[in-house]
Amino acid sequence: MLYRTLKRMIERKQTEGIEEKIDVFYAAGKLSQAEYDGLMGLLHPADGSGAPGASRPTDENGQAAEEG
Repeated sequence: MLYRTLKRMIERKQTEGIEEKIDVFYAAGKLSQAEYDGLMGLLHPADGSGAPGASRPTDENGQAAEEG
């Protein structure tokens, strides 16, 4: 349900602040890695940053955030 809502917002170009929201939902475990990658791919289709794992959230040390 959350994934579909975020996807619909991106498709409707309602993207102000959505990248940060997606990061928070992913970090909180509300989105799977596949859902996160898919949404980022929709959000940034031309610049390549939507590639799997390309823009994963990081912790305060710049390390990839852990799932779960």
